[in-house]
Amino acid sequence: MQWIAIGQLSDIPQRGARCIKTPHGKVAVFRTGDDRVFAIEDHCPHRGGPLSQGIVHGASVTCPLHNWVISLETGKAQGADEGAVRTIPLKTEGGTIYIASSAAVEAA
Repeated sequence: MQWIAIGQLSDIPQRGARCIKTPHGKVAVFRTGDDRVFAIEDHCPHRGGPLSQGIVHGASVTCPLHNWVISLETGKAQGADEGAVRTIPLKTEGGTIYIASSAAVEAA
């Protein structure tokens, strides 16, 4: 797998997110309280709410529109809700975040 640098871990606040644009839409890159990073599509499977503006807790994010909880690890809705978003492979090395080139990043 090939990787593309998209920024520094320090660019994303703990329990926060930043967005990047791809030819397939916006991707939200999340940083958890313990500095793990995840990337998922930036729209809730319920009504398309901006997940990047949600509340990060553990390895999940709560959509700001209707409180759906989405796993950052699997992209699946939690609890009784059903639906999922695409997850995108990420890795960090030396504080730099890399996204899988298959995500075809346009800009960081």
